[in-house]
Amino acid sequence: MLTSKRVKEAFDLEREPESLRNRYGNTVTAQGTLMARRLVEAGVPFVTVHWRTPQKSPLVSTWDTHADNFFHLRTHLLPELDKMLSALLEDLDQRGLLESTLVLAMGEMGRSPKWADPRVRGTKYQPGRDHWINSMFALFAGGGIRGGQVYGATDKVAGYPITKPVWPGDIAATIYHALGIRRDELLINDREGRRVNLLEEGEPIPLFS
Repeated sequence: MLTSKRVKEAFDLEREPESLRNRYGNTVTAQGTLMARRLVEAGVPFVTVHWRTPQKSPLVSTWDTHADNFFHLRTHLLPELDKMLSALLEDLDQRGLLESTLVLAMGEMGRSPKWADPRVRGTKYQPGRDHWINSMFALFAGGGIRGGQVYGATDKVAGYPITKPVWPGDIAATIYHALGIRRDELLINDREGRRVNLLEEGEPIPLFS
C-alpha cells in the first residue's frame, strides 16, 4: 500500500490548493486531517488522526486539561476542532465520499464534572478537569449515519448516563457494522490456539439511516 504511486502522492499536501489547506487550518492536526481525506480518496481503508497540540502548561497536554480547562477549550481546542472537522465533512461530501466514509471523533475517556483537579492546588494555574470514565461523548458522521441526532443523555452535570447508556463494545460493534463486518467474521486464534472473538460484547448503536 505504501509503495503505490497513488498513496505516496496522497502524502503530498502541496498538491492541494492553499485555500483548502487554510480551510482546514494551519496546525499539525488540521493538516493531518486533510491528509486523512487524501488517503481515503487514494483508497486507504482505515485512517487515524492523532491530535497534536503544543503543550500550553505543565498540566495540560492536548485535551488532557488538568489545568486551565476553560481557557484551553475556548482559545484553541474547540476552535481548531470545529474548523478542521467541519472542513473534513464538507470536503468528503463535496467529493461524494461521505456516505462511504465513517468519521468518528472521540477520546479514550471523559472529563470530571467538577472542575477542581487537586494537582493545581498551590500553583498559578486555574482549576481543570480530571479523568472521568463514567461519561464522555463521541461524534459519528458519514458512513450511513443519520445526521442531526443525539443518542443518550447524562444527568445535569454530565457525570453519569441516565438514558441509553453506551459501552466501548457498542462503539466497536457500530464501527464493524458500518464496515460491513459480521460478528462471526471477527474470530481469531489467540497465542494458545484458542478461537476467540475480537468483539465479545456490544451491539451496534441504532444511528443508521
